[in-house]
Amino acid sequence: MEGYGLFLALLGSALLLGFLSVVFALVWVLHYREGLAWDGAEAEFNWHPVLMITGFVFVQGIAIIVYRLPWTWKCSKVLMKLIHAGLNTIALTLAVISLVAVFDFHNTKKIPNMYSLHSWIGLTAVILYSLQLVLGFGIFLLPFAPAHLRAMLIPIHVYSGLFIFGTVIATALMGITEKLIFALKPPTAYKDSPKEATFVNILGVLVVLFGGIILWMVTRPHWKRPMEPNSKIQQKIGGKRESNEEEATMKDCKDPDSAYRSEARKPNHNLDDAGQRSTM
Repeated sequence: MEGYGLFLALLGSALLLGFLSVVFALVWVLHYREGLAWDGAEAEFNWHPVLMITGFVFVQGIAIIVYRLPWTWKCSKVLMKLIHAGLNTIALTLAVISLVAVFDFHNTKKIPNMYSLHSWIGLTAVILYSLQLVLGFGIFLLPFAPAHLRAMLIPIHVYSGLFIFGTVIATALMGITEKLIFALKPPTAYKDSPKEATFVNILGVLVVLFGGIILWMVTRPHWKRPMEPNSKIQQKIGGKRESNEEEATMKDCKDPDSAYRSEARKPNHNLDDAGQRSTM
């Protein structure tokens, strides 16, 4: 892998920043706010930022780069697809729970729903993410979609995934800023930079840095998972099918170095590139 040392440094930085983001979100609600509960009060709302940052930011970011880990390149692509889909499912589940918490809090306190830009874009991101996950299952995970359909949709799948991730980062920043403006009142207003405001601003910086590193890593073409050596596009020639798209099914994950070294020397631009290479 070209730039393997840099890759490891960025991966370690991303994991650290993501973990710190989750820790900062927990400290914020446990130390500066009312803690966590499910009682319709402020503590129930606090599940919203914690679960959104944990699932929709941190877990989603890991799901995006999971194909880029070189020590998994000898693992079956089916296995990696399942891991990718599983992480995205966890992220969506946490996001939905966080939405239930905030809507329940608003309804209990008679606060209007869906009036802010944060809520508009946030709900849109959750809906788009749900569609992305369902279509990903149906087209790229289940073995029913033809290769030419995968080839046509893979650029859209990649772009929409990165677009949603970037939108989630922006929405998280809007949300924590909105919360600080509403929660901090004189004599400790947001504009006076109390300790809580400074602490949460740092949380926002951590989220931005995490997102920036993830997007950098996933957009480097030389860090993309090589195509599996035994994979061939399934196509009809003279009415007969040749080979199988998932010919090498559940390989073990030993000796990843030989896998990416040997395959990196053999570029292949078949349509199967869409079905077999990383979607991220």
